Amino acid sequence: MRRLRIIGIGVGDPGFVTADAAQAMRELDVVFVLDKSGPAHELTLARQAVLEHFVPEPPRVVVIPDPPRDRQDPDYEGAVHRWREARVDVLVEALENELPSGGQAGILVWGDPSLYDGAIRVARDLVARDPQIEFDVIAGISSIHALCARHRIPLNRVSGAVEITTGRRLKEAWPEGVDDVFIMLDSHLVCREYAGEEIDIYWGAYLGTQDEILVAGRLGEKIDEIQRLRDEARERKGWVMDSYLLRRNPADAT
Repeated sequence: MRRLRIIGIGVGDPGFVTADAAQAMRELDVVFVLDKSGPAHELTLARQAVLEHFVPEPPRVVVIPDPPRDRQDPDYEGAVHRWREARVDVLVEALENELPSGGQAGILVWGDPSLYDGAIRVARDLVARDPQIEFDVIAGISSIHALCARHRIPLNRVSGAVEITTGRRLKEAWPEGVDDVFIMLDSHLVCREYAGEEIDIYWGAYLGTQDEILVAGRLGEKIDEIQRLRDEARERKGWVMDSYLLRRNPADAT
């Protein structure tokens, strides 16, 4: 058997890496990194820095070009499925060529592997193809927890529900039955469409890193500032990793 370990490494701050994740990294024979071309290559370097922080003699790192994905394809779910299949293809080859029988390989995942990351689905597809592969998952601290900690707020209000969703879904409609919505994967700040309502926003970018940016306040009053800071950050670094919590009727409860 060969083992693939999906390891959540938090959102940038080594302090967000759990003891379990650090121990798992020390046990690896090889680390696979699916590298995105362009400015996002910085994320590959950041993964390597986290690895070196916790492992005195880091395992071998194999950098694999991440298959391209057509983000303009109107068939969003189909495009994601095809991209995931392409990732399975390159990882099957990497496991065969780079990991000996009985060895352990790792994939270091930002935040927590269970939230808007395809690594677990890819691992399940790998196991379906090759019964000699097994995998496990090490939980990580997600941007949800990091953002709330940085803003010193609870995620939920008393007796209230929270929905975790994407900018794509928020653009379609505000989720029914909830006043608190955590948004991930919003490249266009679609929350602007709700700026006229009584909504507070808690926004953060590059959480846990030296580039961290935080803004909080009434959405209508803060959205232009957030847009400006976001545009400046993207111009400076070439990429932005951010998320935010929207709290409707903020005076109703705390």
